[in-house]
Amino acid sequence: MGRGKVELKRIENKINRQVTFAKRRNGLLKKAYELSVLCDAEVALIIFSNRGKLYEFCSTSSMNKTLGRYHRCSYGALETGQTDRDTQSSYQEYIKLKAKVEALQQSQRHLLGEELGQLGTKELEELERQLDSTLRQVRSTKTQYMLDQLSDLQQKEQELVEINKALRNKLEENDVRIQSQWEAAERNNVAYRSHPAEHPPDHGVFESLECNNTMHMGYNSAMNDHQMASATPTQNASGVIPGWML
Repeated sequence: MGRGKVELKRIENKINRQVTFAKRRNGLLKKAYELSVLCDAEVALIIFSNRGKLYEFCSTSSMNKTLGRYHRCSYGALETGQTDRDTQSSYQEYIKLKAKVEALQQSQRHLLGEELGQLGTKELEELERQLDSTLRQVRSTKTQYMLDQLSDLQQKEQELVEINKALRNKLEENDVRIQSQWEAAERNNVAYRSHPAEHPPDHGVFESLECNNTMHMGYNSAMNDHQMASATPTQNASGVIPGWML
């Protein structure tokens, strides 16, 4: 009588669970070894227990080489597929952008009045409405720009008027101050002409004049004495006494 099918579920008994783990782990490692030897296969086995302990087997000399090979085979294909999908998506995006650019270029030529022969009546009317709308926007923008410039010029004009007013006031103040100085100087001149005694003359001039008169008088006296001395011998010789000596 054969053994019945074992139900696969977690073993609740801790000891039984550890015993089962050890047996099956050893059996799995043995099977991996046998597979690598019998079939000349590259086998790598990694096992972590519930406590985090590592058990591993590798048929080659380096586990890292086997893992690198696994990574290239698994993720390399994914990366290649992703690259192909990205390339296809980029190409589709390029096709869409190219069509959009061609449509914009054609619309621009229509706005410039080129290649209109292939357009119908409705298309020409739509183009006319578009041009009218664009023209109104351009005129509105131009008008607003001119109004802004006019406002700036008016503001600058007001600033210049204020500056001119301030300079005029400053100039008038200077004129008033200069006029006051001239009037004060004129009043001083009038006062000087009205009261000359308050300003005594220079005594040095009069002293010089007095000295000159004294010298002149001394000179005259000496001349008279000399004349008298000259006239005396004449008088004695003639025996006539002049009248001024009587």
